[in-house]
Parts: sequence; structure tokens; C-alpha cells
Amino acid sequence: MTASRGNDDVGTATRILDVAERLVQDRGFNGFSYADIAAELHITKAALHYHFAGKADLGAALIARYASRFADALAEVDAGPGEASDKLAGYADLYLQVLRARKMCLCGMLAAEYQTLPPPMQEAVIGFFDRNETWLEDVLGQGRQDGSLQFAGSARDTARMIVGGLEGAMLVARPYGDIARFQAAAANLLAGLAPASTARSPA
Repeated sequence: MTASRGNDDVGTATRILDVAERLVQDRGFNGFSYADIAAELHITKAALHYHFAGKADLGAALIARYASRFADALAEVDAGPGEASDKLAGYADLYLQVLRARKMCLCGMLAAEYQTLPPPMQEAVIGFFDRNETWLEDVLGQGRQDGSLQFAGSARDTARMIVGGLEGAMLVARPYGDIARFQAAAANLLAGLAPASTARSPA
């Protein structure tokens, strides 16, 4: 294979993934077919199968790419200055950025269709949320230790609450087309983790 052909293949695969990701975030995984992607990119379904043998392969590649980008974003949050509470705010902002782009969390959309997904995709969706919860658990543990966060129960349970709360807030905000609705929910969720000593005293 020539270098030019290789670059063309990579470019086509990337465009396929870009279109498929947008369709999942808009319609769900079961809401589109290879024919939809082929029509939008003006390529044949055979060309799609050349890059992704089946829709399950395409779905697995979508999750892997999305999870990798999200992991990079978490690494940036980790590298930034501030306490654990700042990292939680940065985490919530990742969801807000997706919503501002008029999209939904890819894995959140797939979770809604979990029972109909092929087993490899089911495992990948769970893996995505597990990694998020592990990251949050570490941040929460740090916050409890340095006093910037306060919560009852375990860090793991609280991490799960945060993921569920933000994913749910996105879903509910979507039909209203109201980003402020999500922002209010996220702010209230994080405010519940602030130590009582940081609350503003009455004037």
C-alpha cells in the first residue's frame, strides 16, 4: 500500500467515525444505518465495510476514540492548578462543553440502548464509566484529605452519584434546549460537596 493510499484510508475512516459519532449523539446507535453514513459521505456501503466490517466494529471504534479523548481531557484537568473542588468543576465543565456543542455524551446515549448493543460495546461502555468513576474517586479522596470537599459515605458511591447526576442532567436539559438547566443542576450537585466552613456567612 502506498503512503498516499494509506493516508486516504485513514482520512476516510476518520470521516466515517466523525459522521457516526454525530449520528449516535443525535439519534442513538440504533437510529442510523450504514446507508445513512454512505449517503452523507457519498461513498458506497462496501467502502464502509472495508474500514469497519460491521456496525459493532464501528461502535467499538467510536467508544475507543471517545474514551481516549475524554481521558486526555481528564489528564488536562489533573494537570491544572487548584484543589480537588476545582478538578470537579473542571470535570462538570467537560459535560457542559458537549452540551454547548448541541451534543450528548456518546457513552450516555449508548447506555440508554445498552440492552440492544453487542457484548463488546456493552463492555466498552461500562469501561468508560468505570474509568470516570475511578478518576472521580481519586479526586474525591484527595478533596476529603485536603479539606476542600466534604461528603457522606464512600468516595466510590459519591463518584457514582456525580456521574449519574451529570449524565441525567444532560438528558433532561436536552428536550428543553436549556443549557442553564444543566448548569444549575451541576452547580447544585457540586455545592453539596463543599465543606460547611466555606459557606458564606449571613451579612
